[in-house]
Amino acid sequence: MVVKLHEDSRRKMIWSEISYFSKWWDNIDDQKRDAVKSLFEHGQLEITTGGWVMPDEANSHYFALIDQLLEGHQWLERNVGVKPQTGWAVDPFGHSPTQAYLLKQAGLANMLIQRVHYSVKKHFASQKTLEFFWRQNWDPASSTDILCHMMPFYSYDVPHTCGPDPKICCQFDFKRLPGGRVSCPWRVPPQPITDGNVQQRVQMLLDQYRKKSKLFRTKVVMVPLGDDFRYAEALEWDQQFQNYQKLFDYMNSHPELHVKAQFGTITDYFNALRKSAIDPGHASASLPVVSGDFFTYADRDDHYWSGYFTSRPFYKRLDRVLESHLRAAEILYSLTLANIQRFRKLNDFPAVENNRLLTEARRNLGLFQHHDAITGTGKDVVVIDYGTRLFHSILNLNQVIVNSAHWLVLKDKSAYSHNPSKAFLQMDDIQPAQDALPRKTVLKISSQPRSVVVYNPTEQDRTSVVTVYVNTPHVCVITDHGQPVPAQVSAVWDDSTTASTEAFQLSFVAQVPALGLGLYQLSTAVSGGAETAEYVFLRQGGELSVNMKHFTVNIPQDASTPLSIHNPHLQIWSSPTTGLMERLKLKENGSEHQIKVEFAWYGTTSNRDKSGAYLFLPDGEAKMYSPARSPVIRVTKGSVFSEITTTFDHVTHTLRLYNVQGVEGQAVEICNLVDIRGEFNHEIAMRLTSDVDSKDRFFTDLNGFQIQPRRTMAKLPLQANFYPMTSMAYIQDLGTRLTLLTAQSLGSASLVSGQLEVIMDRRLNQDDNRGLGQGVLDNKVTASTFRLLLEKRAKTDGGEKRSPISYPSLLSHMSSLYLNHPLISMAVSMEAQSLSLSAFTPLASSLPCDIHLVNLRSIQSKEDGGGPSDEAALILHRKGFDCAFSNRNTGLLCATTQGKIHTEKLFSELRFQSIIPVSLTLMHTTEGGSSKEEIRLKPMEISTYRVQLT
Repeated sequence: MVVKLHEDSRRKMIWSEISYFSKWWDNIDDQKRDAVKSLFEHGQLEITTGGWVMPDEANSHYFALIDQLLEGHQWLERNVGVKPQTGWAVDPFGHSPTQAYLLKQAGLANMLIQRVHYSVKKHFASQKTLEFFWRQNWDPASSTDILCHMMPFYSYDVPHTCGPDPKICCQFDFKRLPGGRVSCPWRVPPQPITDGNVQQRVQMLLDQYRKKSKLFRTKVVMVPLGDDFRYAEALEWDQQFQNYQKLFDYMNSHPELHVKAQFGTITDYFNALRKSAIDPGHASASLPVVSGDFFTYADRDDHYWSGYFTSRPFYKRLDRVLESHLRAAEILYSLTLANIQRFRKLNDFPAVENNRLLTEARRNLGLFQHHDAITGTGKDVVVIDYGTRLFHSILNLNQVIVNSAHWLVLKDKSAYSHNPSKAFLQMDDIQPAQDALPRKTVLKISSQPRSVVVYNPTEQDRTSVVTVYVNTPHVCVITDHGQPVPAQVSAVWDDSTTASTEAFQLSFVAQVPALGLGLYQLSTAVSGGAETAEYVFLRQGGELSVNMKHFTVNIPQDASTPLSIHNPHLQIWSSPTTGLMERLKLKENGSEHQIKVEFAWYGTTSNRDKSGAYLFLPDGEAKMYSPARSPVIRVTKGSVFSEITTTFDHVTHTLRLYNVQGVEGQAVEICNLVDIRGEFNHEIAMRLTSDVDSKDRFFTDLNGFQIQPRRTMAKLPLQANFYPMTSMAYIQDLGTRLTLLTAQSLGSASLVSGQLEVIMDRRLNQDDNRGLGQGVLDNKVTASTFRLLLEKRAKTDGGEKRSPISYPSLLSHMSSLYLNHPLISMAVSMEAQSLSLSAFTPLASSLPCDIHLVNLRSIQSKEDGGGPSDEAALILHRKGFDCAFSNRNTGLLCATTQGKIHTEKLFSELRFQSIIPVSLTLMHTTEGGSSKEEIRLKPMEISTYRVQLT
């Protein structure tokens, strides 16, 4: 590339993903680096988007989308001093307005998208709206507008970019010249351009260019010239550039053709487009404004790409675990560095080493946002590589969290010493391998109190249940001030009816300050310790023997009455034959709703084209799951939580209620442990059927950032009505909203009124011809976790407006936050029990209810050595919420402040030495930003500040 672009200054090239670019950069010498920098300066080489990858836009969460964009932009700033202006997304399978918003907030001016449903492309082409200003549907003005170009044809390869006829366009992909490895499937090969054929070839090509330009409003037309795995050898550079230069020279030297043709980067194109569209000399070619999203994608026939919303769900879950660990580690590490500055006691805190681990984790999480990673559309060996990276980064982040917590909880900071071989704290759960579920560490409890540190990574003071495994059922929990804490001992199950005699589950109610560390002490209790749970077992007409000690067990003979569990807010009734929920009651107003949980199978069509990693091509409606033998049902009742667990052959399903006042007590927690490793072309779904009169409307979120209203279309095939659910989906009628919150991205639908369903795993025995070359047969035992929220809506006049916007309630936002960012518990090692510890309360109070601390991310130092600077990026998001839900009795211990935060009153001890408003990824400093004393955010706004804390 460097050689070929330097040969001729008219040649241009764009590159997108920094993950690959940085690998290459690390292996070239200074002379070559200088040559690359000069190509950037002369506008011959351009970085588009500049994220770590070109991310998927359906399954990725906005935290990770921001993080990978920041990682790429920070790398560019440190290494080449380039600031991308244009987004380039030719391969994600459908497009989200969240990504458009993030690019706009990062300071980009333009963007391009390609994979949009063929009917939508056709409509946009017929209206000449392929170029438009993409605006957020919640934006009352035009501040979120970003200029977007939608490519008009089937693909981004050369046969589908020069114009409407691929047979002709393919003849102008000069890598396909006879004798090469790639040829044209239309059986007419390219010809080298010579003086003899140039006139005829120009006429052919120009005819395609003119036809393409008729789909747009300006006289500027863009023709991308590239594909996957291109420009890898010198010959191809010569074939493409030399032949095209001859065509362009001919065009430009014949004025009667009325054309000017040249190589350009994507920003060259947008600059020409803006000049042409907004040129005062012409009748205004004003561009339209579009809001909404571009899901679900279909590239032909009924081939809807809704399968990848669920494919490889084990890793979609692991992604979110890493994300929550990364955020938790970033914030705690930044707070630790600031406190070290304040105490001026660095000791041997491993700041540089931990910064390296954080950087590696950012990059591994970033890499996994790629449109062939989190999507589940990679080859098995590549999936294992991704999994291994995610897994290692979780382990490394645990180190960072433990090191930071260690420094922060010590009363005497000079007692801190870093000993990698003897950890001061140990994490509560350890994942044994990249494809296995985490297992809890069993803590040894004695009469000497054992300290447990609990970290709350959310920006709200919080009351949540913490569960640890201990080696005795006789245990009590007290706070660091000696107050007893409500606690429950339950069994650890080796299988559905056998309890462990080595390990016991201890659950206690922890109250931990926002972003803080709480301290609890565990010790053996002869009496008056944690209450033991009581068990009821049922199995319809089946044998049942239960092996357990220390607990009361009841096996009723008459198993026909509905099972029930309740807490201060809710009561559930379940079927005595399946253990699955049938009804739910809100205690606050006594209202009862039918909400049935069921499981269902989808098969794949008998046609030639079958479901695969990308496509969902079912064989008709789902068939209800009916187990071959009656399941074992286990009911646990206790003072801290109660649950009903049903063990089917393919899924272990648990409904849990926490006996807590407040946020954690208001949702039903649903856990499904799914195992379909023995199946053939089967997908398993969980379906909720309720009496909510939702008709054909439902709502799913986009990237955990915003809600997109949906309509189920009876005329479309079933698979077209599935949409990505990153963090929630809900249905509603005039008086009620039923929300399913999720801890992992999965495909969801509402196929009939009152129903919500999610596909939990899919096992497919064939490739679906979209480039993967294999089926999906690497299924794991996969845990998926949900929370179900039933809320009363205040009746608004005017009934249901069909508004393009909808928002979750504050309670829903908070429940989602708690589900995705659980408390993190760490036990102090046996050897270190003698050191005196104190709790850590960094914030003066909870942040406002609607303000989320997206991240507090240390910024790397400019000096070599890989350490952190004394600055951090503070990223805040003001969440939009629906006011038609009462906040009384929700247990929210925060207020809303119209988006205002007083910076002086934010921390209890730390202060902002400086706070500078910047663009999302720190590329640009915002002009006339907010004052130092007060941060103000508009609803839905995400803003970044460059801060220095001491």
